[in-house]
Amino acid sequence: MFKLSIATTYTNPEERMDPWKEALTCYNDLADEVVRTGENWPYEFSWDYIGKTFNESYELATGDWVIRMDLDYFFHENDFQGIRKVLSENFDKPAVAFPKVQFFTPERYALKTNIVIAYNKKNFPEIKLNGGGDLCLPTLNDKEILPNEVPISKIWLWNYDSMFKTKEVIAEDRSRFARAWYRHFKDWGNEEGEDLEKAFHTWITMVEGRYRKHTKTINKKRHPKYIADKILNLDQSQFGYNAFGLRDKLHGNLYKSIRNRLI
Repeated sequence: MFKLSIATTYTNPEERMDPWKEALTCYNDLADEVVRTGENWPYEFSWDYIGKTFNESYELATGDWVIRMDLDYFFHENDFQGIRKVLSENFDKPAVAFPKVQFFTPERYALKTNIVIAYNKKNFPEIKLNGGGDLCLPTLNDKEILPNEVPISKIWLWNYDSMFKTKEVIAEDRSRFARAWYRHFKDWGNEEGEDLEKAFHTWITMVEGRYRKHTKTINKKRHPKYIADKILNLDQSQFGYNAFGLRDKLHGNLYKSIRNRLI
């Protein structure tokens, strides 16, 4: 038996429309300890602050294994035992990766990437969260831990990217993070800049490219129980309702076919 911690960060989750209550319920059911930092995250910040805050929550965690979670990350309750099993079998490895399955709308998904989020703190205490282009990915002795270098679990990490946010919240967030990027790297990255409209346009263009790849479908009842009610109560102002019109634009033929069969 080993101690499992989950480390997370968030500030003003109600204002940012994060599913924080649902996420914390999931984390507390899975882990022996949940550690949170970021409560004093400044509105205007430099990009390297992200990794520093992530690493702070990791350092505070006292588990043998630590899983780093964003508030839009969930595990399915049916996988809790399997998660502990895969971690217990890999105490000789520094980390374990999980397939990050991305949802914009509840009925469609795509595998975005394999992400290294579980860290063997007991046997590899040198791990830090300070690497990669975003300065918050795991490193061991100053070398980034890549997914192809560690075991990759078959258990899904369910990612509800911006699903519950409105256009206004997303635009403000994207503009704010663009300014943080500029303060650290001295460029505007994807040219989001400080303008809210431009920030949202840059984001929705990126999302459209990704949503085209959301070709696999799933019954809404298969989602983790923690997020089920929130999914069922999505309204038209929230991105997950129909991806701000992208669902009909990109995948409308499927819905027409379903409607025709039902009529």
